[in-house]
Amino acid sequence: MDAAPGNPVYLIMGVCGSGKTSLGQELALRLGLATHDADSFHSAANKAKMAAGTPLDDDDRRPWLDAVSAEAAGWARGGGALLACSALKRSYRAKLRASCPSLVVVFLDVPAEVLRERLAARSGHYMPTSLIDSQLGALEPPLADEGALVHVPLCVATLPISAVASFVCDRLVEMTEAGSSSIRVTGQP
Repeated sequence: MDAAPGNPVYLIMGVCGSGKTSLGQELALRLGLATHDADSFHSAANKAKMAAGTPLDDDDRRPWLDAVSAEAAGWARGGGALLACSALKRSYRAKLRASCPSLVVVFLDVPAEVLRERLAARSGHYMPTSLIDSQLGALEPPLADEGALVHVPLCVATLPISAVASFVCDRLVEMTEAGSSSIRVTGQP
């Protein structure tokens, strides 16, 4: 059974190192919404597996995605929220949308070489650079038929986070002015 639409939950998605958490924090300031990181819903076993350089499979991700979906439904019933979550596969996004029909996807499209640089410079995170290729292999970029979508192209996604946030906010305004949350918005800053 599908959930009632509710307030928008903005899913900031992309592979590891794409800037999901940073963009979520910046957009939280601009939109006045709470931001949540789906990484915090991973089990200790999942985190240990990734830290060891072993990619997660669908069985590993299922309980994690169940927990994230349940929380997203609550955020939609509340005031809305921002969610930084890889959501690499179409089926993962469909599960999130089933519990949260008001989902708006913000897809950060970042080239592999930039992802590698970012992860190599990151400290204190369990995700090793070696998992980028598995994440890119699993990535099914969102398509227009999946509903509301802001595609942040690589020419924008590699800019400073404030510029990326401005780009996303501008696209969200365009969506609102168009009166539809089910249009695909792409473009340059």
